Amino acid sequence: MKHIYKAFIALIFPLVGMGGFNACTKADSDLVSFEDEHQLNSPNDTVNAVIGIVNKLQKIADRTVLLGELRGDLTTLTNYANVNLQAIANFTADASNPYNNARDYYAIIQNCNYFLANVDMELTKQGRRIFEKEYAVVKTYRAWTYLQLAINYGSVPFYTEPLLAEKDAQPERFPSYNVEQIADYFINDLAPYVDTDFPQYGSVGGLRSQGFYLPVRVVLGDLCLWAGRYREAAKYYHDFFTKQGDTHPVTVNTVEWGSYEFNTIFDGYASQFSSSSRETLSFIPMEIREYDGTVSRLTDVFNSTEDNNYYYQATHSSAYDALSQGQQYALVRTDPVTLLPDTVYASDTIHYESDIQRGDLRMFSSYRLRSVPTASNTQSSIRQTCQKYRTTGNNEFLSSVTLYRLQYAYLRYAEAMNRAGFPQTAFAVLKYGLWKDNIEKYISQEERSAAGELLSFSQYVFTRDNTTGIHSRGSGNADANKYYVIPPLATKADSILYVEERICDEMALETASEGQRFPDLMRLSMHRNDPSFLARKVASRNGAGQFDDALYTRLLDKQNWYLPLE
Repeated sequence: MKHIYKAFIALIFPLVGMGGFNACTKADSDLVSFEDEHQLNSPNDTVNAVIGIVNKLQKIADRTVLLGELRGDLTTLTNYANVNLQAIANFTADASNPYNNARDYYAIIQNCNYFLANVDMELTKQGRRIFEKEYAVVKTYRAWTYLQLAINYGSVPFYTEPLLAEKDAQPERFPSYNVEQIADYFINDLAPYVDTDFPQYGSVGGLRSQGFYLPVRVVLGDLCLWAGRYREAAKYYHDFFTKQGDTHPVTVNTVEWGSYEFNTIFDGYASQFSSSSRETLSFIPMEIREYDGTVSRLTDVFNSTEDNNYYYQATHSSAYDALSQGQQYALVRTDPVTLLPDTVYASDTIHYESDIQRGDLRMFSSYRLRSVPTASNTQSSIRQTCQKYRTTGNNEFLSSVTLYRLQYAYLRYAEAMNRAGFPQTAFAVLKYGLWKDNIEKYISQEERSAAGELLSFSQYVFTRDNTTGIHSRGSGNADANKYYVIPPLATKADSILYVEERICDEMALETASEGQRFPDLMRLSMHRNDPSFLARKVASRNGAGQFDDALYTRLLDKQNWYLPLE
């Protein structure tokens, strides 16, 4: 991270990578960290230690996106995808696959363990622990990394102390924790730090350094969701949105038809994917030059680039196409005769320039395809740009890889509220947005009373101007859409399942290509205790008439969801 380190004193964190288990037993110097009596007791030490951990996170940045996206139902690989990506998508990756390397996760964990064991938390200034902010940051990195390990590998060896000698690194010494156990452990570990502020390092390498950190309440919300502690999850997300002095309304950034003639599109959506956007909560900063260190190759996967001879390797799946184009786009206009509000719907009779203009417009905003004349038979003339991985300026590589956007937190708040027994609230997040008038109008008194403080949103902060239903980000005026409703159902349990399906769809429409999909499907399947929910979605990714029976059968066994831990 040379361009990051130049902003700091060049003190390198004195740890090397920690190997994956079975590799732990090998007598290899890059698998263990050796105590050199280095006490972390100065600002230079702690700052560089944190940046050193960020350096380790770079190793898993692309992998987090690719493992999360290619194994889901929203992305399909082209004939030009490399064999390693194909193995990930087909659930056949073995130990030789470069995207299957638990060592990189344990390197982060080992560095976090070392920091937490050695930072001097007794040093104070004006009654405050000097390094408490960095301590909270590192605890959150460790919790998030363990969560990724469990999502990708199932049960994993678990330890929280630094391993200082080869004899300590024997796998039989450690218990194996699954995702629920890891979540339960780190909920307790992180809870004391929900109100700890982030360090203020300013701009680092041209990026806002506060984006390097993971929001503690959002990570706690995720952990509670994975642990099945739904009301607690909802509270952590809610408290993140409403924290005094640092509130986060859902925002109203949309891509929309400009008139009821449906002939002009206004796009305020695509600009939200940069690291500078307020919607981007957390990201891993990456190098923009190869000689500086680890660069992101996501652009070469999702976009046409000079490096891949303009043959993009991944694109939106047929299942995603069908979902997006199947949405009813609603637009409220003033009727020229009655002068009253009237809702009109985009229909198949409209002349669309391309199919991705049908239905929800977020796919149109995210993916662009164009034909370019070329005299070379080694280069593709069909060029794809996925706006979510478009580089800026003259940069060849992405400057960051996003880990959290604000919309992830709102969708997971809806997921948690729904499973906690509040389906009207969950659906209101999608259709209306949670501000005072909508809460009172669309959520029953019974549900409002039961939810209590989980529905407390300041009328002065959360308003019509900054709060809308997430579905409106690409499907027009969702609040006026008569087709987008919870139908009458026999039981509340039926309503919860119905709303969960709509949340699942909205997760797809909002977060496609961002690496969230497979973990989302895993988590929803766990809520239902039904592996077939995930299996059917993934086996259907090639569209109607191309259901993959073999893949469906394979994924009915949860053990096949995970990478082999070698």
